[in-house]
Amino acid sequence: MIKKVLIANRGEIALRVMRSCREMGLLTVAVFSEADRTSHHVAYADEAYPIGPAVAKESYLNIEKVIATAKRCGADAIHPGYGFLSENSEFARRCKEEGIIFIGPAAETMEAMGDKIAARKRMIAAGVPVVPGTEQPLQSAEEAVRICNEIGYPVMLKASMGGGGKGMRLIHNESEVVEAYNTARSESMSSFGDDTVYLEKFVEEPHHIEFQILGDNHGNVIHLFDRECSVQRRNQKVVEESPSPFLTPELRREMGEKAVAAAKAVNYSGAGTIEFLVDKNRRFYFLEMNTRLQVEHPITEEVVGVDLVKEQIRIANDEVLHLKQEELFQRGHAIECRICAEDTENNFMPSPGVIKQLTEPNGIGVRIDSYVYDGYEIPIYYDPMIGKLIVWATTRQYAIERMRRVLYEYKITGVKTNLAYLKRIMHVPDFVKGEYNTLFIEKNARMLVRTNTANEELENIAMIAAYMDYLVNLEENVSAQLPDARPISRWREFGLQKGVLRI
Repeated sequence: MIKKVLIANRGEIALRVMRSCREMGLLTVAVFSEADRTSHHVAYADEAYPIGPAVAKESYLNIEKVIATAKRCGADAIHPGYGFLSENSEFARRCKEEGIIFIGPAAETMEAMGDKIAARKRMIAAGVPVVPGTEQPLQSAEEAVRICNEIGYPVMLKASMGGGGKGMRLIHNESEVVEAYNTARSESMSSFGDDTVYLEKFVEEPHHIEFQILGDNHGNVIHLFDRECSVQRRNQKVVEESPSPFLTPELRREMGEKAVAAAKAVNYSGAGTIEFLVDKNRRFYFLEMNTRLQVEHPITEEVVGVDLVKEQIRIANDEVLHLKQEELFQRGHAIECRICAEDTENNFMPSPGVIKQLTEPNGIGVRIDSYVYDGYEIPIYYDPMIGKLIVWATTRQYAIERMRRVLYEYKITGVKTNLAYLKRIMHVPDFVKGEYNTLFIEKNARMLVRTNTANEELENIAMIAAYMDYLVNLEENVSAQLPDARPISRWREFGLQKGVLRI
């Protein structure tokens, strides 16, 4: 039985895994780079160990250091979170060799689904619809031109080992094929160490919809319904919701059945995600399988009422899946916004730095998976996502209204964030009506640019002034006769008298 879990990750996902472990009575072990010494997950864990410099390849991506730390502290199991080593088959294999339980699928399963071309073949054999395209790696630019002309434009060129939008190129006509082929191969080699690419017919006006699945070591597989992930910028998800407002009950049932079939085709064990593209006519096609926990998994947890991390651990303990498909249903509606330290007015450049002030929203139906705090310095070495804001409500309309409220309450100063950008998304008519696809951000670009500069600047000035007043009053308190005396705020008094500002 698993008694101690090392989390081979950082930030919010490390904390999220640790919380479930603590509820299960399991000890937790954090690993951290030099840049993460003061990170929240380090303080939260029962034990914490340094594993190297800030650069990920010398710390979080160093398999031998992670394995050595697990053995040193006596961890029974390793949870990889997402990113870093979570889909590294060699890491899963090394854990098995060292007698450490890897909380995830077998190395062989990762390899089977990590290769996009091999995965397409398996899905075809399992009766899962796939996008028309090549079943063999492209051998030359000339071959790519020929096949593109046969399939018909537009066509998507993809890296076989790709993910996260890397190694992908949309081709509109023959003149773009050669350049796309060469750049996609180069990007794939630099990102994944493999330059194999293939072609798929581009699905126009697609929805990106995924199904959460769970499988145990005894042949049982279920799905936990769908997530709509079509609000994307450069193939990176920004906002997700569950259930999808686009699916009909009949289509949801059919896609769920195909997701289970896809997982069974590779004897899947653990938590995973089957991703589909759904065209405007509601025809769906297998896109890929992610053999790990997804960033957006909380919205599934909110509407289904299942702790996916706990299920992962139980499956890794070789327990029989206790959840039955016929007993599961979606309740209410959940939306997730990814909170990132980035400058949305400067091409979404990362914005590392020290958080001066943090005010997180609260209230019914609000969940925050984050790891930052007042005074925390966001490092430059990792992904700019600093947290996820999740709301749940009984209906989609109420969930949108709740998300608007909590985004208004969420305050972070010291670094630039995408909070204002997310606020605007919640008011775009296409999103409000649920009538959007993966072209949403491109189509609504004008509405998403900064348009409320005056009000936002006034709010920032008010916050700065209030904080300055707070500091002044702290100094006055030092000499006050009563230690707990708190002078009336001169700023507030002035604002109320003049009627110019309310804080």
